[in-house]
Amino acid sequence: MGRWLLACSGMVAGAVILGGVTRLTESGLSMVDWHLVKEMKPPSTKEEWEAEFHKYQQFPEFKILNHDMTLNEFKFIWYMEYSHRMWGRAVGLAYILPAVYFWRKGWFTRGMKGRVLGLCGFVCFQGLLGWYMVKSGLEEKPESYDVPRVSQYRLASHLGSALVLYCASLWTGLSLLLPRQKFIETSHLLKLRKFAHWTTGLVFLTALSGAFVAGLDAGLVYNSFPKMGERWIPDDLLAFSPTLKNVFENPTTVQFDHRILGISSVVAITGLYFYARKIPLPRRARLAVNSLIAVAYLQVTLGISTLLLYVPTSLAATHQSGSLALLSMALWLMSELRRLPK
Repeated sequence: MGRWLLACSGMVAGAVILGGVTRLTESGLSMVDWHLVKEMKPPSTKEEWEAEFHKYQQFPEFKILNHDMTLNEFKFIWYMEYSHRMWGRAVGLAYILPAVYFWRKGWFTRGMKGRVLGLCGFVCFQGLLGWYMVKSGLEEKPESYDVPRVSQYRLASHLGSALVLYCASLWTGLSLLLPRQKFIETSHLLKLRKFAHWTTGLVFLTALSGAFVAGLDAGLVYNSFPKMGERWIPDDLLAFSPTLKNVFENPTTVQFDHRILGISSVVAITGLYFYARKIPLPRRARLAVNSLIAVAYLQVTLGISTLLLYVPTSLAATHQSGSLALLSMALWLMSELRRLPK
């Protein structure tokens, strides 16, 4: 069961990465309908493709952004979104079918039954949330002259729920597979454990803030580092009114916040690393600490490179994948530092 949940978490990670690539290639609004079974069969004839293309032409993205798109170009973005949706369905089956089998075999404890029901329910909710997100990019907005895109709030909700599902699956899988380490419960160890929990929360928040960066294309403003343009704090940081609106809707503020959260995560992980060196840890826990700091510095390098190079798709996708890798290392460390049951 532990291996099954780790495999499920891997498939969720694949869905997050594929979703990121779909967003980066601006493919997410190419499929304008949502049918659980009907859309599983892609168009196969020229007439079917032309009919699908005609449906896409009725929506704002084509009218405003892609009015000169050819049928072959449409096929590329359509297949990107199709792949993401089909992968999402595969994720659902990977959770639900083995869960039914294990349940019938009587392998679940009472506690595991609750967890598994929650995970399976969350997978279904995630699919519905994905379509709710896509709908926001298909709506006509006569008062707006901006490029059609999905709501950054719904995008963040979709990514956030996927991250919660990933973390819950990975944590449960690690809990089943890795025996708890024996520690002498000292005050230093208690502080390290709390430090690890808070650091993981910060990493999660940083990854979630990336959804607002992606949703507003905030990576395309101020492509310099460490300053934003010629200033440490840009002039338009609080350009919107009321002030709180800037945090979620001003691309400059969204990028600034993501920078601060990313730097704070690296600083916290560095502090965690040096604090952990003072404590005698088992080999696996020490390996988790070392892996965490290595991935953290790789991730910040990818983030800065993505910004300076004006967000190339391949590098941006790698940076998004790095956020999952960093979150995984943080969860692994938390798992290694778990208390022994009394």
